[in-house]
Amino acid sequence: MNFASDNTSGASPEIIAAVSAANTGAAMPYGADDITARVAQRLNEVFETQAVSYPVATGTAANSLALAAGTPPWGAVYCHGDSHINRDECGAPELFTGGAKLVPLEGDDGKVTPAVLEAALAGAKPGFVHQVQPAMLSLTNATEAGTVYTPDEVAELAGIAHAHGLKVHMDGARFANAAASLGCTPAELTWKAGVDVLAFGATKNGALAAEAVVFFDRELAENVGYRRKRAGHLFSKMRFLSAQLEAYLSDGLWLANASHANAMAARLAAGLSHVPGCRLVHPVQANELFVEMPAATADALSDGGCVFYRWKPGDPVSTRFVTSFNSDPADVDRAVKLARSAAGQSAAE
Repeated sequence: MNFASDNTSGASPEIIAAVSAANTGAAMPYGADDITARVAQRLNEVFETQAVSYPVATGTAANSLALAAGTPPWGAVYCHGDSHINRDECGAPELFTGGAKLVPLEGDDGKVTPAVLEAALAGAKPGFVHQVQPAMLSLTNATEAGTVYTPDEVAELAGIAHAHGLKVHMDGARFANAAASLGCTPAELTWKAGVDVLAFGATKNGALAAEAVVFFDRELAENVGYRRKRAGHLFSKMRFLSAQLEAYLSDGLWLANASHANAMAARLAAGLSHVPGCRLVHPVQANELFVEMPAATADALSDGGCVFYRWKPGDPVSTRFVTSFNSDPADVDRAVKLARSAAGQSAAE
């Protein structure tokens, strides 16, 4: 019953098999291999456009390289205050951009709103030498609150950003979960809605360690090859990263994995939401759920072997649960049963 993070899961058997198969024979290094070429073409097919893509090993590198491509050292990146780039990447975006400033924005359920973005950009001073200059908008989909932006929401925010001369980045560490939740095409959720560059995640959804930076605005990618090398993410044996991505994108594996994770989150949310004292903090639209519950219930879950994060202390306590591509429905049901028992509720209720 480990719901601490989708990072706690292993890798899909299909991806392990692909890495093993890539271990046969010789292949040219630094991305000049056939597998990497096939992945680039496959990403073009998935997104229905001629993009420029770069495999990397971590989401932090993917986000930071993407932001660096569109943000000068004196630039500003507008993002949600709870975004991963703002709270969990240890200054990597600032490092990769050479010192750009992240400007956090508030918004319910982990989402930037048009009104807040408009107000922030109205307060910026383009051309004023004493202030950082607006450069990029960063959106996270699925968000850190487990919610998703629809294509229309992305398009509205991207339209505002573009009108002010900003490029749009999407942190897609859980992009598959968002796409599976919405049932839209990857193109509709990205470049057709105005996204210029996507950090396309695979690690949280069944890969060993593989992400891709996908540039829909090809001009932004002009110098990224050098940036990736300088950042230490031009892998000599790139085929092993690319083999993961190729398997991930084959036969709908990436969406099947995400759909299962989403379904397990919905199942867990449905169960916990009916336990006395438990309340869902945000809508559950992907594979994360935040639940406010009595401290005694949280203690009973922990004592019973359920692993999750206590997001905010107190009584009630705010907790976070994350489901994965291989979460067992029986584990979900056991967690709900523990919570019900702690609340003095029978399984029949």
